[in-house]
Amino acid sequence: MDILLTVQVSLIVFALGTSVGSFINVVVYRLPAGLSILFPPSRCPHCLNQLKPYDNVPVLGWLWLKGRCRYCKSRISIRYPVVEVVTGFIFLLVFWRFQYSLSTVGYWAFCSWLLALSLIDLDTMTLPNPLTKSGLVLGMIFHMINGFLVNGFLSEASWVGLAHHLKMAIGGAVLGLWLFDAIAILGSIIFGKTAMGGGDTKLATMMGAWLGWKSLLLASFLACLVGVVIGGGKIILSRHSNRIALSQKWEHKIPFGPFLASGAVIALFGGEAILFSYLQLFFPTS
Repeated sequence: MDILLTVQVSLIVFALGTSVGSFINVVVYRLPAGLSILFPPSRCPHCLNQLKPYDNVPVLGWLWLKGRCRYCKSRISIRYPVVEVVTGFIFLLVFWRFQYSLSTVGYWAFCSWLLALSLIDLDTMTLPNPLTKSGLVLGMIFHMINGFLVNGFLSEASWVGLAHHLKMAIGGAVLGLWLFDAIAILGSIIFGKTAMGGGDTKLATMMGAWLGWKSLLLASFLACLVGVVIGGGKIILSRHSNRIALSQKWEHKIPFGPFLASGAVIALFGGEAILFSYLQLFFPTS
C-alpha cells in the first residue's frame, strides 16, 4: 500500500511539474519580448490561433499534434515538451529529497526560477530583472516563513528562528552581490572589457538568498568549474572545425547563467555532502 501511494503521489508531482514547465515555456518566450505572460491564452506563434485545452496538455498535447500546429501545420519546437519533462523530473527530485514540507514547495519555486532564467539566458544572453528580483524577494520570504515555523507557531523560538533565517538569507544575498561585483570589476581590469554581465550578479544575489553563503560559494565554484570545462571544450571543437585563430574564440560570448543555475541545483541537493567530504578530506576529525 505504501509503494502504491508513493507511485500515485509521484505521478501527481510529475504532472504538476510538467504543468509548471508548460508555464515556464510561456515565460521564456513572452518575457524577453515584453509580452504579458497571462494574456492572451496560449496560441501558435505563427498563425496566432488560440490552442484548444486538449492541445495544451503538457507533453501529451505535443505528441497528439505530432509536433505541429493544428491549424497552420507549422512545426512546434521539441524544446517545449523537453522543458515540461525536465521540470517534472525536477519536481520529483525535490519532492523525494524534502518530502511533505514547506521546503518542497519553496524549492519547487526556486528551481523553476532557475530553469526559466537559464533558458532565457541561452536564448537572449540576458537575465531579466523581473525574474531575478522576484526570485530574491521570494527567497527572503521563504526563509522567513521557514524560520518562523521550524520551532513552533507563535512561540518565542519562532521569532528567533525567523530572525536567524532572515539573517542567513540576507547574508547570502549580500555575499552574492559583493562576490560577483568584485569578479566583474577584476575581470574588466584584466581583460580590458566587460567580463560579466550585471544579470549574473543579480542571479548570484538571488541564489544567495535561497542557499545561504556556504552553499552559494560551493555553487559559484561548481559553476566556474563547469563553465571552464564546457567553454574550453567549445573553443577546442570550434578551433578544429573552423580553423579560426584561437584569439577570436575568446570573443565568443557564453551565457554564464545556466552554469550558475546548475551549480545552485547541485548545491541544493548535494551541498551538505560535498562540504562534509571536503572538510573531512582536509580537516579530518579524530
